[in-house]
Amino acid sequence: MPSLPIIDAHQHFWDLERNYIPWLCDEPLIPFRYGDYRAIRHNYLPADYRRDTANFRVVGSVFVETEWDPRTPLDETCWVHELADREDLPTVMVAQARLDRPDVDELLAAHATFPRVRGIRHKPRAAASPAEVEPGIPGSMGDPVWRRGFSRLAEHGLSFDLQTPWWHFAEAVELAAAYPQTQIIVNHTGLPADRSEAGLSAWRQAMEHLATAPNVAVKISGIGVPGIAWTAEGNRRVVLETIDCFGVERCMFASNFPVDSLVATFETLYEGFLAITEAFSQAERLRLFHDNARHFYRIDLPAAG
Repeated sequence: MPSLPIIDAHQHFWDLERNYIPWLCDEPLIPFRYGDYRAIRHNYLPADYRRDTANFRVVGSVFVETEWDPRTPLDETCWVHELADREDLPTVMVAQARLDRPDVDELLAAHATFPRVRGIRHKPRAAASPAEVEPGIPGSMGDPVWRRGFSRLAEHGLSFDLQTPWWHFAEAVELAAAYPQTQIIVNHTGLPADRSEAGLSAWRQAMEHLATAPNVAVKISGIGVPGIAWTAEGNRRVVLETIDCFGVERCMFASNFPVDSLVATFETLYEGFLAITEAFSQAERLRLFHDNARHFYRIDLPAAG
């Protein structure tokens, strides 16, 4: 379906010659879910993205903060707006704000003055495995200081992009219930890295629990597995079970480019998403590939056709 309009709900740009993004600029490499990421430690700008997406009708995109130098988060927002004004990409953005900063309210207010800012991402502190979860520790979703920052999002009209492993979803349900006016958008499908039957069953149970929160949606992205080729068959279960849990109304597809270029081409990802949803109606596919991103990120684009 080359004519299907796409709003890519999660992508990044960076100019490493001009801007300091610690994990991409510094040595040594940090531990990363896809392993060695040296292949993406180079500039990635709209011309590169347009090259990668050339075979698809991408009509808009959501830029998500890149873990820019946390001392200067507003500089990233300024840079993205300069880029978008010049290149017409990205369409909107999710900015960086550390919610446990003492000046978080002032920072959120400043971000909210920029016309393309729709939300905030701050990855909460996460345990390495389900057995190591300690609810309420500093920096986590249950931390009172972190939550005070989170509580300020609604006043500034900001949504929240949540990137955390699925074993923290019990905390996410509590967070969503405590702040029902804040839209939460889960990044990367809850990070289902363990593809064993036990791992996927536990992930599914956590996704079902999180889906009970009406103010939570999910982006289907970031589901590559290191050392294994990205295929539709290899990811079909994760995609379809996510949609089964959240419904067509609360899911959206995203590339996570250029990060996911470590595991697949843009064409492989989106041809895979199309193949997996082959039995869906045209209206359902339009929601997943375009309309839901337009809705949740409040994107002012003409209705798809």
